[in-house]
Amino acid sequence: MNKKVYIILLNYNGWQDTIECLESVLKSNYTNYQIIVVDNDSPNNSMDYIIKWAEGKQEVVYNEASPLKHLSQPFEPKPLDYAYYTKEKALVGEDKNQGSNLKSPLIFIQAGENGGFAKGNNIGINYALAQNDFEYIWLLNNDTVIEKETLGNFVNSFTQKSQQIKLGLLGSVQYYYHSPNQIQAAAGGFNKWRGNFWNYQNLDFKQNEIAYVYGASLLISKEVIKNVGLLSEEYFMYYEEIDYAERLKSYGYTQEVDKSLKVFHKHGGTTETLENDFRTYYLEKNKIVFYKKFYSLLLIIPILKLIKVFLSTSIKQRKMKIVYLKALKDGLINE
Repeated sequence: MNKKVYIILLNYNGWQDTIECLESVLKSNYTNYQIIVVDNDSPNNSMDYIIKWAEGKQEVVYNEASPLKHLSQPFEPKPLDYAYYTKEKALVGEDKNQGSNLKSPLIFIQAGENGGFAKGNNIGINYALAQNDFEYIWLLNNDTVIEKETLGNFVNSFTQKSQQIKLGLLGSVQYYYHSPNQIQAAAGGFNKWRGNFWNYQNLDFKQNEIAYVYGASLLISKEVIKNVGLLSEEYFMYYEEIDYAERLKSYGYTQEVDKSLKVFHKHGGTTETLENDFRTYYLEKNKIVFYKKFYSLLLIIPILKLIKVFLSTSIKQRKMKIVYLKALKDGLINE
């Protein structure tokens, strides 16, 4: 069955990656889809570059030595029809161009702020819900490329699995873009007693061992979104996937990773330019937020781990002290 899919790409300063990803997605042999690109108010004017690309005024910037360049080439003929919205106008259907958004393969939405991973994706999800003409949402990182069969295989896999289990969402395996035979991450694991999170970096795991599916590539149905809700916006970055996984369980849904499905991920393209203390701040703060929300009786575990990290840090690394105090304040007092 040819069920419609909205593919949501979240962009922040990564217009080159986003354009390469779009070129690969547009080669999909499954044709009933629209792509929603949400820009989190990139200071490098990413949306301008992406629009110019669609109009045929911006070349694709890519690594010519990449073993995966065939997934995005030959490049799509331009211009491409698109619809452009601000966040405020996205739900009322006011186009910047003259094309009909229902016919455009590309929907561009300027968020007007950097509200983080969940808030940016939720803008795209809300647009799709307002159209109410789809069956699935595919959250896909903008720094990925895909094979032309991937989207169709994703939909078929979800449909088949849903006939056997109450499937909430379905993930794929992430392979390194620069080393496409090597798995970057297949799924996420979690031990609540130790406060440990980890990646499964091979396919030797059982479906019931998955704690969460990575948001870099996951397929979710409209039914699940309407029942479980949108992504939680309280984290800004990190922990959104496991938060949703916990909520899925409360509604009786399960989650799986189709080990045959691949996406090729540049890994860290969105966050690699962020300072380490910024990333550490959100990782540590949000672990406390997550525990308070779902495992409040075990809250002492992430607190002790955070203190241990702080005490083991060199005095010269004063930034860690700031990270620690911010995490303690935001996680234990403000939330």
